[in-house]
Amino acid sequence: MGAAKRKPATMKVKPKEEVNKKALIWIGSIVSILFIVVAALLIFS
Repeated sequence: MGAAKRKPATMKVKPKEEVNKKALIWIGSIVSILFIVVAALLIFS
């Protein structure tokens, strides 16, 4: 009767989604900044 209750597994799902979103945002911003820099160098050279 005194079985230990486990924590719900739903808590592990949310941080993974937030980390993936942050990683996608970082990668997208870095790629866009690199694209803008390369385009500016091509225009001004």
